[in-house]
Amino acid sequence: MKQLLNTLYIMTQGAYLRLDHETLKVDVEGETRLQVPFHHLGAVVCFGDVMLSPRAMHKCAGDGRAVVLLDRNGRFKARVEGPTSGNVLLRRAQHEALSSETLSLSIARNIVASKVRNSRQVVLRCAREAVVNDEEARLRDTASILENCLRKLPGSTDLDAVRGIEGEAGRAYFSTFSLMIKGDRKTFGFSSRTRRPPLDPLNALLSFLYALVLNDCVAAVEGVGLDPQVGFLHALRPGRPSLALDLMEETRSIIADRLALTLVNRRQVGRKHFEFRPGGAVYMSEEGRKTVVAAYQRRKQEEVPHQTLGKKVPVGLVFHVQARFMARHLRGDTEEYIPFIYQ
Repeated sequence: MKQLLNTLYIMTQGAYLRLDHETLKVDVEGETRLQVPFHHLGAVVCFGDVMLSPRAMHKCAGDGRAVVLLDRNGRFKARVEGPTSGNVLLRRAQHEALSSETLSLSIARNIVASKVRNSRQVVLRCAREAVVNDEEARLRDTASILENCLRKLPGSTDLDAVRGIEGEAGRAYFSTFSLMIKGDRKTFGFSSRTRRPPLDPLNALLSFLYALVLNDCVAAVEGVGLDPQVGFLHALRPGRPSLALDLMEETRSIIADRLALTLVNRRQVGRKHFEFRPGGAVYMSEEGRKTVVAAYQRRKQEEVPHQTLGKKVPVGLVFHVQARFMARHLRGDTEEYIPFIYQ
């Protein structure tokens, strides 16, 4: 099993990362605020105006530790990697699978089945915890719609049909998402999913968490030698990590959505953690980002049961396990791609 290494998130503007022997030091205004041994790190993620010395960047690239550059709001800007790793024959098999309608359809269908089933688990859990009968009924209606989507998936004969079912499930899921909020519904009212930019605090929180999860999915895919841009459910677009987005769909509701609900319902995140911009855009503040990143790091250390492995694994390793299952299927070692099903 792959060791779960730490991801170092740097959000302090003006911070400077430098190499000191086998230690990465973080300086702010000329003072060393943090030092981390390199062998503890899996990746470094920098938000906004954060600088790295050339030696530190070379060390990360040479050791296979990615350096990810995001803007202050968590939007992806760049990723610095060392030489391409992995078996070129695996990537060739991945590209050939994309040309096979049968293989692509099978993989996409299984990914969507996992996404819908895991989303339904979140909805049913919140329905059981609902204290208002009408809200419980509406959540159970949503669960029924998701169950119906699952029934339709085996009969889908092309990718457009699979994507249509995914879209139907997503609309139903988010239509009652606000009912899962137990606390400050005035601040975290939610009518629909909005992005680029998010238009309310809950959308801003979800978008930020999705950016963190996507970064881990890209790292997992590249870690097994796959091409993150060649996916099966998400269409190919220049610069889009389609395969990483595919894998993220399986874990999005269980890891990101549930964490967002926990942070809101426990009042660990509130209105003060957001910035409201002219024009209606809403983004997380620096304090908010630090709060969410710390919670996400703790969540990655928690263990969840993995149905296929028959044992519990840390949340942070689920991405790597699924990337390995994808590689095994593309090599022909398994008849189907085995998605992640949360129980």
